Amino acid sequence: MDIDVVTLFPAMVEHAARVGVTGRGIERGIWRLACWNPRDHATDGYRRVDDRPFGGGPGMVMMAEPLAACLQALHARRAGAGLPRARVLHLSPRGALLTQRRVAELATLPALVLLASRYEAVDQRLLDTEVDDEVSIGDYVLSGGELAALVLIDAVVRLLPGVTNDARSPQCDSFADGLLEGPQYTRPEAYRGTAVPPVLLSGHHALIERWRREQSLRVTLSRRPDLIEAARRDGRLSRADEAFLRELG
Repeated sequence: MDIDVVTLFPAMVEHAARVGVTGRGIERGIWRLACWNPRDHATDGYRRVDDRPFGGGPGMVMMAEPLAACLQALHARRAGAGLPRARVLHLSPRGALLTQRRVAELATLPALVLLASRYEAVDQRLLDTEVDDEVSIGDYVLSGGELAALVLIDAVVRLLPGVTNDARSPQCDSFADGLLEGPQYTRPEAYRGTAVPPVLLSGHHALIERWRREQSLRVTLSRRPDLIEAARRDGRLSRADEAFLRELG
């Protein structure tokens, strides 16, 4: 998978992406990262990429021309290599909220371009003509899109085959089946007077799986009941799940 990031701070993205799971994926050749600085496509000697907003108001707005030239150079390089056009996403609080389902969809694409903007906003004409979609990682505002891009990269890359050492790991995460993950335990068996639940030491795999499913349901009902309702609407709850939820009240 190819991921290109358009950013005024390429070093910020490149350094963080080469750490941990995402870095291992780069080393294994599973995905490729390239960063593009729109200042390299500015037309004046100051490499300016922003200007005051028409109509007044606080902050500065990123100009359409340097961003468009940067994206066009990116697309041209892919076309010259015989590669299909990458989908362009703008990280923005105005976008649709990033969910695990959306992450899984993005992980199936051969290439992504992430526009990590800065300042007050981006000229709307650039968004209308060059961006395929806008994505938000939450209902809050960051100083720039780099951290949001890194969140999206981490979430997507860890789903790519061969990135995690255990292929089952992403399948057991919170939201993988629409629910939150239940509690996990490791050594020692007793810690500060609390023992590991006996079922986890039983060696009975079916009982362990059922216990984990019930703990997942318990945690989700307590903390995110909306996810229970969504799973119910999607038909992802079994009769045993529903019976356990009734027991919980």
